[in-house]
Amino acid sequence: MKQIPMVDLKGQYLKIKEEVDKGIQEVIDNTAFIGGPAVKQFQQELAASQGVKHAIACANGTDALQIAMMALGLKPGDEVITSDFTFIATVEVIALLGLTPVLVDVEPNYFNIDTERLRKAITPRTKAIVPVHLFGQCANMEEIMKIAAEYNLYVIEDTAQAIGSDYYFSDGTTAKAGTIGHIGTTSFFPSKNLGCYGDGGALFTNDDNLAAMMQSIINHGMKVRYYHERIGVNSRLDTIQAAVLRAKLPHLDQYIKARISVADYYAEAFGHCRNLRIPARNPYSLHTFHQYTLVLDNINRASLQNHLTEKGIASAVYYPVPLHLQDAFKGYSYNPDDFPVTEYLCKNVLSLPIHTEMDNETLRYITDSVMEFVDRRSCGGCCCG
Repeated sequence: MKQIPMVDLKGQYLKIKEEVDKGIQEVIDNTAFIGGPAVKQFQQELAASQGVKHAIACANGTDALQIAMMALGLKPGDEVITSDFTFIATVEVIALLGLTPVLVDVEPNYFNIDTERLRKAITPRTKAIVPVHLFGQCANMEEIMKIAAEYNLYVIEDTAQAIGSDYYFSDGTTAKAGTIGHIGTTSFFPSKNLGCYGDGGALFTNDDNLAAMMQSIINHGMKVRYYHERIGVNSRLDTIQAAVLRAKLPHLDQYIKARISVADYYAEAFGHCRNLRIPARNPYSLHTFHQYTLVLDNINRASLQNHLTEKGIASAVYYPVPLHLQDAFKGYSYNPDDFPVTEYLCKNVLSLPIHTEMDNETLRYITDSVMEFVDRRSCGGCCCG
């Protein structure tokens, strides 16, 4: 039986094998495994591609968030507002630094932070907002930046799932995800739209002072070797990963177009079925489809997943448990009644395979398999028409 994975990194690699192998071999030949030339070159190329003054590479996306908060001088007890419906890393680093994570529910259509609830969550102790650009499209950054300016708050964009997305302002201007707030962060985890072959991350900013601060924090608080100006961390992107990312970066726009094409196919296949809610695309952001996530209304998710597994089709749940119900955050006394959208999504979302190497035959097999289950088991064929 043909197995269909969530992502096909091998197929993608084979198309750029020559560039990747050459870059890795150059690193091995010059033996500059940490801080080699490819790191600086990648940072410059990444900044240019995203239209931002500074791109600073680091070891992973979680570190990027932590480094951003350290650079902004946030102190224990300061409150940081972010989404409840996200991967734990966004909130984990807030707690790790002794800050107070304030969780806010998300919009039911776009799954990003609800700006009305965000405004209501602000207190005199609030110091920063971390909007998460979930699954590939931006949160409502224009409104978030207005709120931040009104209350004198920092904005750290978590762009781990939306690198390359465009944000469209009401005045007609455009900016890349991660370049709008005071700092943007991203992840180069292998399955990301721009992923390396290990761990990697980056920070974006147009502020020279913040850039210098973050560059120092990443390398043990140093600017000059063995002279430590501040407490830092060890979070350098290794040179081999930089070489891989340099090979892949020129293809990012092509990768995004391929994912959008897959999403369009799914939308055409599922859009007529009222029990399958396809991803809504907001009008102010390009959706880059890091994930293709359905909301299943009156469909048994576990049974559908079992059906797909029997067909050799991978699927995944992002995310099965809201952060406010995770054991790690028991001490914060969140009220479950504040998160109705997140709780519904966690019980009913299902993500299907989406990547750059999918063809129509594969997509037809996936969509036919989903509809076979929906028509036969969920509603006797009455949900679609």
